[in-house]
Amino acid sequence: MSTCTLCPRHCAVDRTVRRGYCHAPDGFLVARAALHRWEEPCISQLGGSGTVFFSGCNLSCVFCQNQAISRGDAGAPVSDRRLFEIFFELAEQGAENINLVTPSHYTDRLIPVLQSAKAEGLSIPIVWNSSAYESVKSIRALSGLVDIYLPDFKYADAKTAARYANAPDYPEIALAAIDEMVRQHPTPEFDQNGKMTRGVIVRHLVLPSQVGAAKRALKMLFDLYGNSIYYSIMRQYTPMGTLDNYPELNRPITDREYDRVCNYAAELGIENGFLQEGDSVGESFIPAFDLQGVLN
Repeated sequence: MSTCTLCPRHCAVDRTVRRGYCHAPDGFLVARAALHRWEEPCISQLGGSGTVFFSGCNLSCVFCQNQAISRGDAGAPVSDRRLFEIFFELAEQGAENINLVTPSHYTDRLIPVLQSAKAEGLSIPIVWNSSAYESVKSIRALSGLVDIYLPDFKYADAKTAARYANAPDYPEIALAAIDEMVRQHPTPEFDQNGKMTRGVIVRHLVLPSQVGAAKRALKMLFDLYGNSIYYSIMRQYTPMGTLDNYPELNRPITDREYDRVCNYAAELGIENGFLQEGDSVGESFIPAFDLQGVLN
């Protein structure tokens, strides 16, 4: 962490002294560790997903719904040992998996913790829930440790990625990362109860006025992977605050916009996918980053 080049930003800052683009220190900063029942059905199942929300984010989209943590403003420092304990505490509560949310900027520190947890008997799947804006090298290092990859594919073109995330290279970076995820888990696997045990689910959040962009994103993925991955088409976009410089984002998406994207997915031939109901929109669906389950 003294010269951090962990993510595609390549800040090269000394995270032991100051925070880089991801707003994260050198050690873990965790805002919440609790059961979460609003993930895709094959992940949440009956017990809920054992979500661990890490603070900071190397993408920092302007419309982020988790701004309290993505900007590094919430969360408590957590030792490697305490994170190890959190995993087992969630498992004891009945978690169907351990869901690491926005973990990419802690990859190097997470690897030994995951290795130790698995060696000590943690048997539920590990979910890597990320923006996909991460290096292939990092994803390759997770091979054998992560059972389910749950990346976003947020932007299909450089212009949109530059406008909303200051990351014009996002499409190529994300697709390369997803490709490595699929290489590790080329075929989804489920247990007898329909719970995913291995595989890749790619999420795409439909943005207002971005139906065309959503279609391009789905087509790019389907052309590459067909139905060997699962698709999660999300309609939960909720405007956070006032986006004065992005007036097109100051509203939820309409039913018509979402239906057009879903209909296009069907036309492409997407069979393995998840859709969201209209009542999934709203700030009430955003977790409280109140340190639940984080501290001893």
